[in-house]
Amino acid sequence: NKMSETEEVVEEEAQFMTNIAAPKIPDGEKVDFDDIHRKRQEKDLSELQSLIEAHFVQRKKEEEELIALVNRIEKRRAERAEQQRVRTEREKERQARQAEEKERKELEEQQKKMNDDAKKKKALTNMTQQFSAGQKTKRGGKKQTEREKKKKILADRKKPLTVDHLNEDKLKEKANEMWQWLMGLEAEKFDLSEKLKRQKYDCCRRITSIHFVKFSVPKVAARARWAAA
Repeated sequence: NKMSETEEVVEEEAQFMTNIAAPKIPDGEKVDFDDIHRKRQEKDLSELQSLIEAHFVQRKKEEEELIALVNRIEKRRAERAEQQRVRTEREKERQARQAEEKERKELEEQQKKMNDDAKKKKALTNMTQQFSAGQKTKRGGKKQTEREKKKKILADRKKPLTVDHLNEDKLKEKANEMWQWLMGLEAEKFDLSEKLKRQKYDCCRRITSIHFVKFSVPKVAARARWAAA
């Protein structure tokens, strides 16, 4: 670079010197060639110094422009980085809001399902309790009716046995009558026993059905919701 700058200066000096006209020598006067040569050198040196100064001024200006350009580039790069950072932060905030909204909706749906399940369970429990209370009332009324019926039957059947005035044939007839009556009681006892067994079986089956409905309906509903989801 230094060599090229020197060559440029020499070339500019050569071009400059070619334009210089030869000094006129007055007639009849003594010419001082040393003075002319010295003045010419001083003039050339002054012009060369001016060219060098102009060159460095231009170079300084170019360097300043280059520095300003670099500063503008760095500033623009920093602005773009800041804009990108702001966009990234906004995107993160947006995604966070979406995640919070999604979680809130899921919690609301879960809470709603839990409330619906609790309401259904409560309604089923109330129905079961009402059914059980009705069955108890029916059984209580039925027991009272059966008890009164048995008392009446026993009162009707509990007759005084008077055989002192009967002869042998009448006694045999009375004994046969009592035997038939006893057989009738045994048959009635058997029928009542079978009826009681049947009632117990029906009660057990109803209780089993109630428990099945109570515990299976929520599971079926849960499966249906899962399948729908």
